[in-house]
Amino acid sequence: MPGLNQLIFRKRTTLLLLGIFAIVGILIGRLFYIQGIKSNYYQKMAEDQRLRDIRVEPMRGTIFDRKMNTLAFSFDTECIYAIPYQIKNPEEEAKIIADKLKMSVDEVYNRLTKKTSFVWLKLKPHPNEVQSIMEARIPGVEVAQKAQRFYLRGNLAAHLLGISGIDNQGLEGIEKYYDQYLRGIPGSEQAEYDSKGNHIPLGERRFIDAQNGACLVLTIDQVIQYITERELEKAVLANGAKRGAIIIMNPMNGEILALANYPTFDPNKYSAYPTSARRNWVLTDQFEPGSTFKIVTSAAAFEEGIVQRNSEFFDPGFLIVEDRRLRCWRAGGHGSQTFVEAVENSCNPVFASLALRLGQEKFYKYLKAFNFGAQTGVDFPGEARGIVPPISRVKNVELATIGFGQGISVTPLQLLGALSVIANGGELLQPRLVKEIRTPDGKQVIKEFEKRTIRRVISKQTAQEFSFILESVVENGSGNRARVEGYTVAGKTGTAQKPQDGVYGQERIASFIGFTPVENPKIAAIVILDEPQSSVKYGGVIAAPVFSSIATDVLKYLGVKPEVKREGDVHTDGENSLIVPNLIHLPREEAIKNLSRAGLTWRGIGRGEFVISQSPKAGIMVKPKTTILLYFDEESKYGKDSSTVVVPDLTGLSFSEVNKVLTDLDLKMVANGTGIAFKQLPAPGTRLSPGAIVTVYFVAKGDN
Repeated sequence: MPGLNQLIFRKRTTLLLLGIFAIVGILIGRLFYIQGIKSNYYQKMAEDQRLRDIRVEPMRGTIFDRKMNTLAFSFDTECIYAIPYQIKNPEEEAKIIADKLKMSVDEVYNRLTKKTSFVWLKLKPHPNEVQSIMEARIPGVEVAQKAQRFYLRGNLAAHLLGISGIDNQGLEGIEKYYDQYLRGIPGSEQAEYDSKGNHIPLGERRFIDAQNGACLVLTIDQVIQYITERELEKAVLANGAKRGAIIIMNPMNGEILALANYPTFDPNKYSAYPTSARRNWVLTDQFEPGSTFKIVTSAAAFEEGIVQRNSEFFDPGFLIVEDRRLRCWRAGGHGSQTFVEAVENSCNPVFASLALRLGQEKFYKYLKAFNFGAQTGVDFPGEARGIVPPISRVKNVELATIGFGQGISVTPLQLLGALSVIANGGELLQPRLVKEIRTPDGKQVIKEFEKRTIRRVISKQTAQEFSFILESVVENGSGNRARVEGYTVAGKTGTAQKPQDGVYGQERIASFIGFTPVENPKIAAIVILDEPQSSVKYGGVIAAPVFSSIATDVLKYLGVKPEVKREGDVHTDGENSLIVPNLIHLPREEAIKNLSRAGLTWRGIGRGEFVISQSPKAGIMVKPKTTILLYFDEESKYGKDSSTVVVPDLTGLSFSEVNKVLTDLDLKMVANGTGIAFKQLPAPGTRLSPGAIVTVYFVAKGDN
């Protein structure tokens, strides 16, 4: 059957040819697909195998202080990296590498076996380690240049500057907030390698230049920052405080000149410190302000015409609001006092009453105007808002306690901003930490941040008037230890109880806020000592002196000339008159020394270690060797039932001075003669009920 066989043969041949054509067609199609459609893809794959692409990190921008002193910068350093897919024997090479880099074998092995095209082995190797790796010539292990961040002043302004990570990214602080400007744009370097992964020295090389990051010019002055950190550390350690914080600001433009937290850390070695040490809590935390908040209540009441300088108040030691008795910090109260004296005395019932007179709507209007319950807008990540209770939940009791700084939480920066409103004539300003953004070489300004006024809060007249009242707090009240020789200071002390589990515990926050000079402020500051463990925890005793020390050095550094006393300031009149110094809250020994230096004598009543009251009051003119009565505990002045007062020594005082002293104590005077007091009945130290009579005998000046 030759014909049949021939037919089968033809069919088979045809099928074979068709198969061959199909295979050829597929091959041609595949070839067209590879060389045509996917040519770029496979060309890139080939280049990737031939050309190794190494990321070139840009140099992170330098950070300067306001006078262009370097605080943080980056520099190139040699680092060791690996290309995992080029590692032929990870187990063996991990041992070699670990030995040369002084690393654990497991750590190196884990990095060599990562499913990635690139991995850093060591970012800060010793030069000997770099040399050792280069001599080993391990395929897939190379040395490259990488930018490293360095903080030139160590822990100076550490909480403000923050930290940056190994991949040139900002992680905390200014480094994080301005990361988009600081980090720059990465470049790349491509080098040619042979099929075995060896570098071809004369092979093809391609470069894409990195664009370095922009520079920042801060509002911070490194000298002022150093002074602030020095004094803060001393205060925290001396008083056994849990922590402390200080902000120094120019109240006229909102620029922050110094910002410090203690404990601190070194950003060059930040991993060696607990996370809590890196927390910039002066911006990210909130607290109940206590008496420092009374500046807000006072300013609001003053602006609304509810109170004037000479408005009269009587403090029996408490204020009853609904079913609550809100007590004054002083047992027995302060008695009759003007508004100025109430601010000097930091009298809680007075400020509670002012809040009630304002009412919810008006008081909350000012809380909002002063920016409480909202971020200040400072250029720093994680700023807290504070806590203002919803007005719907605030009854008279809550309104009254907010009036003297309880039941509301604020940030230190919010409180300093409120003080700055008073210092600068009534305007709320946005605080700033960065002054300028400059080109990478630091020569040209890209962006400048100017003064930004958010709103007017109080009138210029109110601000000026209340500034002088706050000056009186320093001259005659609890803030006397904040005085700066040669300069006027306005301020307010605070000693706030810390709430714990819904009740106020034993721990305190001691604080002071102030500005100087009063008529032309250069600096405003807030000082906070959290949970001091010293025997006395008053803000006027332990926080106010910190302000004084800082302001003394800063004003000299800024070249601010000492002031000339204003007309009307208290002054001595010849050699025959002296000014009674303010001794309130001073330790016993310090008070006695001050009186001795002033040419005055003293008599102490009570067993306490600190002066809680004095007679005559500070600022009164007396003759040399006049006896000043010092009270060292509440019982010594008021008695156990707070119903009696101790008659002071009135000898040597004028008629008007005696009248003022007795009026302050709620006692009445019967006078015999005129001139200077030389005798009194009853004798000094006698206890009398309020309203009792003291007979005082006077002799004319010059009489024997």
